[in-house]
Amino acid sequence: MLRQVRCWIFLLLGLSPWLLAGQLLAAQQVPSDLYPVQVEVVAESLEHPWSLVFLPGGDVLVSERPGRLRLLEEGRLNPEPVRGLSKIHPKGQGGLLDLALHPDFTNNAWLYFSYVDRTQKGYTTRLARGRYQEGRLNQVEILFTALPRSSTGRHFGGRIVFDDQGLVYLSVGDRGEKERAQDTQDHAGSIIRLHDDGGIPEGNPFFGKEQEGQPEIFAWGTRNAQGMTLHPETREVWAQEHGPRGGDEVNLIQAGKNYGWPEATHGIAYWGGEITPHTEKPGMKSPLWHWTPSIAPSGMLFYTGELFPDWQGQLLVGALKDQLISRLEVRQQADGWQVEEVERFFQPVDQRIRALYQAADGSIWVLTDESNGQILRVTPAH
Repeated sequence: MLRQVRCWIFLLLGLSPWLLAGQLLAAQQVPSDLYPVQVEVVAESLEHPWSLVFLPGGDVLVSERPGRLRLLEEGRLNPEPVRGLSKIHPKGQGGLLDLALHPDFTNNAWLYFSYVDRTQKGYTTRLARGRYQEGRLNQVEILFTALPRSSTGRHFGGRIVFDDQGLVYLSVGDRGEKERAQDTQDHAGSIIRLHDDGGIPEGNPFFGKEQEGQPEIFAWGTRNAQGMTLHPETREVWAQEHGPRGGDEVNLIQAGKNYGWPEATHGIAYWGGEITPHTEKPGMKSPLWHWTPSIAPSGMLFYTGELFPDWQGQLLVGALKDQLISRLEVRQQADGWQVEEVERFFQPVDQRIRALYQAADGSIWVLTDESNGQILRVTPAH
């Protein structure tokens, strides 16, 4: 209780509660078009951190891709991993992936996590939940397993988001086998929607129509979505999409829509050959924005805080390959959404960006995808 009170006092004073622990290890200023920003290191020595969640009391949970769940307590990284996780099977791009709190976490303590699971039939993406109590996970339940499995170590997807109805969405990548994304009997290359207990909502496109597709599928034709978020006003799900060589996308995710991969894309194969002659096709949703050449987009958020008022309502997307944050202007017009990139910044930090999060005080927290990964806190420079 004392820790929580102290954190609120610091927030009211406009200060960072993380200064309580004296754990901000370094700081640098980075230019951007509208604000010079200060970048502080909150924690480091994380092995490929993939996701974080802010707990109600002020602490933070962080996932590491090799299969560890870590606790940042009063600004200090606990050296011992949180116990109780399911068995994680790291493979290539996969391992322990996203984290999300149940909308009623304060009362039910459910922590959701996605991860890579292995059996004799191969690897796949799973969604599970456990009650986070007294520093460990209890009552772990497997809610969803993407099928069929395969042997590749690519394109696991894994992002999780809840909507305002308490339904949970999970991205599943095409597993590096692109033709699977157009097969609605295959979970690969899709966005999954479930009730919070893993049940299937009746409003899903293939609910009661299993001969047409898997009932968990909400949308399909995606390559490897590793960023998802809710629009702050419409409360609809938006996602980014890793293209191949070019053709990274931003999409509004809607029920029963086919997002085209690999039948329509702005990208080409890594070796330079053509994947398809089509950048769009009838019956398939075109992206609201695409990056060509590719930046390798990662986590994303709509900014709503007070620290950067001129960014409010804009979309911020991290990038792995290009090691930057892309800022996009998003406007709803009579003929639909208009999205335009207005700035790229953060390059002087010189690290792969895995995910972005907005804290309660309006600061932006950044995870870097490195073997010595960091948690960075971004605020206006004064």
